[in-house]
Amino acid sequence: MAACCSLKNVCEYETNKVVRIRSIYYGSLKWAIHTAVFLYVVIVLIADRRYQKKDSVISSVHTKVKGVSQADMRIWDTAEYTIPMQGIDSFFVITNTIVTENQIQGLCPEYPIAKAVCSTDSSCMKGRMDPQSNGIQTGKCVKYNTTIKTCEVAAWCPVESVKSAPVPALLRSAENFTVLIKNNIHFPKFNYTARNISPEFNISCTYNKITAPYCPIFRLGDILHAAGENFSEVAVQGGILGIEINWDCILDNWLHRCKPKYGFRRLDDKRASEALYPGYNFRFAKYYKQADGKEERTLIKAYGIRFDILVFGTAGQFNFFELLVYVGSALSYFGLAQFVVDSLIKSYTLPCFKSNPVKEFYYQKKCESVPGPRWTLLYVSFVDESHIVMIDKMLKTSLQNIKGEIIPRHISNITPVLKLSLQHLEEVASLGNSEELQPLQRKEDASSSHKRPAWCVCGKCLVAQPYWEQLCCRRKAGPCITTSALFSQLVLSRSMLQFVLLYNDPLLDMKTENFNKKFRHCAYKQYIHWRFGDEELEQRAMIPNCCRWKIRNAFPSENGEYTGFRKK
Repeated sequence: MAACCSLKNVCEYETNKVVRIRSIYYGSLKWAIHTAVFLYVVIVLIADRRYQKKDSVISSVHTKVKGVSQADMRIWDTAEYTIPMQGIDSFFVITNTIVTENQIQGLCPEYPIAKAVCSTDSSCMKGRMDPQSNGIQTGKCVKYNTTIKTCEVAAWCPVESVKSAPVPALLRSAENFTVLIKNNIHFPKFNYTARNISPEFNISCTYNKITAPYCPIFRLGDILHAAGENFSEVAVQGGILGIEINWDCILDNWLHRCKPKYGFRRLDDKRASEALYPGYNFRFAKYYKQADGKEERTLIKAYGIRFDILVFGTAGQFNFFELLVYVGSALSYFGLAQFVVDSLIKSYTLPCFKSNPVKEFYYQKKCESVPGPRWTLLYVSFVDESHIVMIDKMLKTSLQNIKGEIIPRHISNITPVLKLSLQHLEEVASLGNSEELQPLQRKEDASSSHKRPAWCVCGKCLVAQPYWEQLCCRRKAGPCITTSALFSQLVLSRSMLQFVLLYNDPLLDMKTENFNKKFRHCAYKQYIHWRFGDEELEQRAMIPNCCRWKIRNAFPSENGEYTGFRKK
């Protein structure tokens, strides 16, 4: 890039070139896409509050369950049916039990499971312990009841004999129990702390989604009903329920809001079969000392509902940099319109689609193909071909016969210059002597007898050693372009060349001596603009050998030496 070569280029500004297509269809499509993108950006900005800086919640939870029930002539209070959980942010309420009383350590028959049923002592193995059994086998087969024998085990006896939960549940009335949930939250980025119990909290309230959505006291039956479950059914085998507390806080001064939103759902799989242990239960024991000092216990298999409290949420506060980042990223979406319109235009220029001349014209105006950087790059134009040949290969033979890539030739419009030059031809001619207005002729030009090179097809070329100078004006045999009247008028006419030089530099002194070099170089440019039609190719355009020597003979050097094309 040019900016790397000079310090003055640091102060330059570069911008993209825009091609404007006047079309109602494409214009309407562009504005429709822009409108859709604008609405999407605005809706997302407001709905998702993309203008805010966000922070996640840090939470602590404390619960208190209240309620009293009577079952089997026994009063169940909070100490009876609630058991402290080892997990964080959860509590457990017993709803059903299987009680095995007066257990002491000793020898007794095993419960008749498949691996414990026996007929003789040989069916039992001393020291065997099965994960499903209640103790360690002694190797004896004893009666479990009048019909079945099982292996004797050393265990807490008698072993638990009931395997299925009682129906209906023992504490089905626990649905009327209530739980108070205390939840404190903190957002460290904003140093903001809040809790779900407001100062005007009414201790007699009960949560209701419509009438009391912020009350922290919940009835257990209402929790299961909100989760789509029946308390009496879940109470039989137990289950796991989730209480979700969502803190979606807006900490902006003009729209401050930070209140919890409660939700409920079941977390365990209620469709699990008996083999997969449905529900939720565990065992614990209460231990006693008998009068004789022996240890005794009561084994309790507790079924119940575990409530997991799940706290999550975010807080947001207006931040200018977050808004700036979002707007900056959203601006790229508006480029979708350009992508869609360009795709529609290009689709009709591909070979697999039906050709459309109008869209091909649009495509030519919008897209310009240029060659990539090459080590060697030359442009050649023949008078009997309408295109330009681009050669990017190292030359190993004459430039006349080498093949290259074909590129279209730009037709330059010289009509205004010709009109202006013809109107002022007499004025330009008066600036110099009449002899200076005619091409100079060298003696070599008068003689047409010279050795014709093998690569020459017009008969006017001279021998040249460099490969890049071995070029004729034609690809096939025919008259040389130097014999045309237009060549003499555009390239060799002193009047025309003087006009071009004065047109570029109005204060140029035309009466100085040794002016042939300026005429000669101006003639080279005239030929290139005429035959190549693009000033950008001037540095790499090759002038045919016959044309070059025709110009040199018309405007010779004083010492007869010429620099020629400098190959880079």
